[in-house]
Amino acid sequence: MDKPGKFYITTPIYYVNARPHIGHTYTTVVCDAVARRQRMMGLDTWFLTGTDEHGQKIERSAAAAGCSPREFVDKIAGEFRALWDRMGITYDDFIRTTEPRHVRGVQALFTRLQERGYIYKGSYSGQYCVFDELYVDAAGPGAPCPECGRPTETVHEENYFFKLSAMEERLLQYYNEHPDFIRPETRRNEVTAFVRSGLRDLSVSRTSFKWGIPVPNDPKHVIYVWLDALANYITAIGFGSDKPADKKKFEHYWPADVHMIGKEIVRFHCVYWPAFLMAAELPLPKAIVAHGWLLFEESKMSKSRGNIVRSETILDNLGADPLRYFLMREIVFGSDGSFSFDALVQRFNADLANGLGNLASRTLSMIGRYFEGEVPYPSKERNPDDQAIAALADQTIKEFHAQFEEFQFSRALETAWQLVSAVNKYIVENEPWTLAEKPGQDARARLATVLYTAAEALRIVTVLAYPVIPESAARIWQQLGLGKIEKFDLRGLKWGQLKLGTKIGKVEPVFPRADKSTVERMQQMEQERSSSAEKPAESPAGTGAQAGQPATQAATGPAPAAPAEAKSAATEGKISIDDFLKVELRVGEIKSAERIPGADKILKLQVDIGTEVRQIVAGIAQYYEPDKLIGRRVVVVVNLAPRKLRGVESNGMVVAATVGPEGRPVLAGFHEDAPVGSRLK
Repeated sequence: MDKPGKFYITTPIYYVNARPHIGHTYTTVVCDAVARRQRMMGLDTWFLTGTDEHGQKIERSAAAAGCSPREFVDKIAGEFRALWDRMGITYDDFIRTTEPRHVRGVQALFTRLQERGYIYKGSYSGQYCVFDELYVDAAGPGAPCPECGRPTETVHEENYFFKLSAMEERLLQYYNEHPDFIRPETRRNEVTAFVRSGLRDLSVSRTSFKWGIPVPNDPKHVIYVWLDALANYITAIGFGSDKPADKKKFEHYWPADVHMIGKEIVRFHCVYWPAFLMAAELPLPKAIVAHGWLLFEESKMSKSRGNIVRSETILDNLGADPLRYFLMREIVFGSDGSFSFDALVQRFNADLANGLGNLASRTLSMIGRYFEGEVPYPSKERNPDDQAIAALADQTIKEFHAQFEEFQFSRALETAWQLVSAVNKYIVENEPWTLAEKPGQDARARLATVLYTAAEALRIVTVLAYPVIPESAARIWQQLGLGKIEKFDLRGLKWGQLKLGTKIGKVEPVFPRADKSTVERMQQMEQERSSSAEKPAESPAGTGAQAGQPATQAATGPAPAAPAEAKSAATEGKISIDDFLKVELRVGEIKSAERIPGADKILKLQVDIGTEVRQIVAGIAQYYEPDKLIGRRVVVVVNLAPRKLRGVESNGMVVAATVGPEGRPVLAGFHEDAPVGSRLK
């Protein structure tokens, strides 16, 4: 049953194989903005973040760095916490998986699952990807991992297994009965398709390394990283503790209201985690919300590409709020977003310096100049311009709340800044500086009305924007003479609450405009930091980490380059096996097919590739009827860069032969049953 009056939100816990970067910042900033707003809405809010510190990658990374695993994780975890503190992130707790409270809670969860008959001992012999902490269905030693393409290792070890296969129907029923459990809808469809394809039991222990939490009563096993890491959401609030205060805290805050994650760890959070909780007879979180990747100038950030952007570079030049605003305004939440220093500065100048900053500076400066620094008394007579601003402000409040609640952060900020633009236009058209020079009470009353209207709109935008740009909004609030903005009750926000005669504070620029040298300076600083940073160890210790990589995400990236001698051995006109492995082919099943208006040669397909349903545009409309394609299994190239055909985005390619002089397409298929999502190799 819902517990009224509380709100519990979590970031993924970030994996400490590398120091934090802007991808981690994105997830954390979003959660911080949501938490700040919920506090202003009067809810008892608990905001959790932290670090994931166990696993074979950490053990190997520490060895490569010449230190103990404990020394290695202490250093990186400290860097995460220091960055969040510098940015003013208002987390209520920072959980580390090496803490005694977490160890105790994970062992309690393992025991609970074991006692309920969901964990049994078995053995595994096969391929394992260290990078993804993933057991792999692969044909023989060194076969590439289906997730990252790197060579897998052959392991033979005794394991404990979780009966994931027993949870298939329960999970599907839960997804169906709780459509808002996984958001956005595209992720829910991916997860549902994956579970429907069949679940196999999941290994939940390892014996080949020691850096982990020992299995209760069987210490030669350590608990597998996924069960270990996912449990942080309950161990941090007291699960597994015998202390009455911890038990009370767990009962109060659990279930979580929002798990905020990156899209690459949807399966682990939306399949494994709810399965563990169901088996343990614990409530499930109310919502798991997945965002997209943060790309750097249209390329995925990765250490192997050398295009990781550090948040510190931006903080040193612009501060935290411009970065926070850019991430939440520029990126449509749930979709992939692109970052560049140029785009950051352009957004900063347009929306913050020229928009909100300009509105605050001139409105408050004119109140100081013309009314001795006191909010003036407006005339009772309001003209249509005044009424339009008041009406737009009330509409903005309503729409902003609705959009923010639905995680439409970019749209919410766009709505608020439409009010900023309208008020700046209102000031220009009503020319308060001209009114101030005119004699008579009518001009004076009109001047007061214009400046009150502008100040009241400024107040409303400022309080709405506070969760996103807290430091800057607090400064504007103080200049308005209104005290501590974080104490404001957002539930009661409406037009007309600015008290007449309020003494404004000292007026100072909040967003000084950035010039082109700012971009150049940040680019230079980032290059210097990249060149001076320690190179990652040449071992499976996390090279190729993706932007936004959370705790429960193993590092992925492009397959390592083939040795020079192997490349030179390839004869002209031929490719090496490494080149071939770059093309990721999977079995797909066509779920829907439809014609595109105005395009007689192409069809828009929705194709299930096992992990997700992809939209693919195929030039087969002249030879295949859409309704006859549904259910057909095809070969799909899944790692092509997206492109648009006739305005429709295509994410992949369906493989077909070209037959005859007219180039008739013939779809590649299978004579035997091939499970959806299987990789071709």
